[in-house]
Amino acid sequence: MKTACVLWWCLLAVVTSAPALAQTAAGLTANRPPGRTSVDPAASADYRLVAGDKLRIEVYKEPQLSQSLQIRPDGKITLPLVGDIPAAGVTPSELTVTLTERFREFVTAPAVTVIVAETIAPVIYVMGEVFKPGAQPITGPMTVVQALAVAGGFKDFANSRKIRILRSGSNGTVQTIDFDYRDAIARPDSPVLLRPGDTVIVP
Repeated sequence: MKTACVLWWCLLAVVTSAPALAQTAAGLTANRPPGRTSVDPAASADYRLVAGDKLRIEVYKEPQLSQSLQIRPDGKITLPLVGDIPAAGVTPSELTVTLTERFREFVTAPAVTVIVAETIAPVIYVMGEVFKPGAQPITGPMTVVQALAVAGGFKDFANSRKIRILRSGSNGTVQTIDFDYRDAIARPDSPVLLRPGDTVIVP
């Protein structure tokens, strides 16, 4: 009888504490900064860096050159000796190669490691003559037509045949891609995919 009572009280404690545990878990999730995640570099070999990402640059046996930094809005980082380096749009491996080459001018056989400490959710931007301009998160493949639909479609005087896509290159240059909405609708089998950081401008 005594054992049965003890088991009953244990069961009651678990049942009554379950909502509190669930609420605590929900609170931890809610307090997590939106749009930011910790990144495992080994699992993100194809990940392309974007402005806002936080990096840890390690140069073996060179503590003065090792830095924790964030990619600026212009897509660059600044390091001792080598100055400004384009970082947005390249993978961590590509940035490692670039930094190794640049540091080689000052350090014998530099061993550089680029660690992605924190990243932001990738976005594209739709600007100009649309009803809902601004940033749009990318959670998977997104075409220009889809981005325009999310932006609310065209305003009355929009020129849908003269749309431009601005895309930053790995060397800091900006590529301009012409896009004709009517042609895209007529050829749905050849969609134009957007990349994180792209800006779609509707004149």
